[in-house]
Amino acid sequence: MGEVLHSELSGRILGIAMDVLNELRPGLDEKLYERALVIELQQRGHGVTVQPSYPVYFRQQLIGTLVPDLIVDGLVLIDPKVVAAFTDTHVAQMIGYLNITGLELVLLLNFKNARLDWKRVVRQQRTDIPQISAHESLIRVIRVIGG
Repeated sequence: MGEVLHSELSGRILGIAMDVLNELRPGLDEKLYERALVIELQQRGHGVTVQPSYPVYFRQQLIGTLVPDLIVDGLVLIDPKVVAAFTDTHVAQMIGYLNITGLELVLLLNFKNARLDWKRVVRQQRTDIPQISAHESLIRVIRVIGG
């Protein structure tokens, strides 16, 4: 079994998030938890970048910017939520954030309930899969289906 990416740092972040939730209690807006996380992370000596802006390009054309919530110590992206449960959409969005930022780890934090819910999302480097176009992918799908 491989080593857990940024294990010590992510453990400290999760502990801080639990402390924030225990003090504020569940049911608040996610921005309030985010602000409390920033305060507590900084008080415990962590560098926190709040809502950095990353340009997003399509075919060398700027199409917009990506603004993640928090980056801790330049290594871990934090996305606080207040949701019933994490969904595949949340995870897919975080994979996109990792691809744009170049970071390798996101901690999704859910402050909805009295017990902190969290999910690690790690960017996977797949070098064994050749890059193919959407058209080639569609052709492969049609062939598999039997078209």
